[in-house]
Amino acid sequence: MSLIWFLIIGGLAGWLAGLIMKGKGFGVLANIGIGIVGSVIGGVVFGLLGLAVKSMVGELVTATAGAVLLLAIVNKIKQS
Repeated sequence: MSLIWFLIIGGLAGWLAGLIMKGKGFGVLANIGIGIVGSVIGGVVFGLLGLAVKSMVGELVTATAGAVLLLAIVNKIKQS
């Protein structure tokens, strides 16, 4: 069951990051991929800052923040 929640959180985080960064989503599979990678990035960044996540909402915020950071990095690389 935790894998299903991980995919749902990843999909929501990717969709939210798409809305924040570009104004639209990228499709279900791309959103899940962006959200999963973003959750890893967000977990590392939040861990370095000494922040801990203990709820589903916290996981969603962490994953979304990481996905936004991932999309910002990708956009910077594409511009160069």
